[in-house]
Amino acid sequence: MPAARAPVGVLWDVGNVIVRWDPRTLYSKIFPDPAERERFLAEVCTPAWHRQHDLGRPMAEGVAALTALHPDQAYAISAWSDRWSEMFSGVIEETVAAMTALHARATPMFGLTNMPSEVWPVVSAMHPAFGLLRSTVVSGDERLAKPDPGIFALASRRAGLTPQELLFVDDVAANIEAARALGFHVHLFDEPSGLAPALADFGLL
Repeated sequence: MPAARAPVGVLWDVGNVIVRWDPRTLYSKIFPDPAERERFLAEVCTPAWHRQHDLGRPMAEGVAALTALHPDQAYAISAWSDRWSEMFSGVIEETVAAMTALHARATPMFGLTNMPSEVWPVVSAMHPAFGLLRSTVVSGDERLAKPDPGIFALASRRAGLTPQELLFVDDVAANIEAARALGFHVHLFDEPSGLAPALADFGLL
């Protein structure tokens, strides 16, 4: 379904759009050997395992279950929750600048993130830019995660705007395509330098 009107608001992803997130930022401290680190992230703390947390499974429960399967990796597994904040490496300045400029124009902004419930308060306290979001839909709270169409519909309802009135910004192509199919305007965040020109093209800056 094509977007039928110009966007009046922005729906932001969080990880690797507003803040940089990569488990390797933490696990490079635990596994200095790159091969060992990549093996751990591919075979133990896998994306599929973490997605359960994004879908609402408490991280403590997920850590305990995985530790039972890999008791020799107990310390590294527990770090996933105990040292979560060390997976972040600061905000993306181009995004913060754009959010600040949009706020000055009174453009409504909202968040939509795949994230465990218990870590959102930590992440949202990382920078004042998060205070510019009028509301944020967190997948762990809703037990729905992108690219499920249901979470996009929920974000639109919470924003009080139709998909055609929102520009969705995300760094994952599958999420972008899911949003596009629902009528959102979309921007794939692959290069920070491309954000401001894209917002200008949509008439938002």
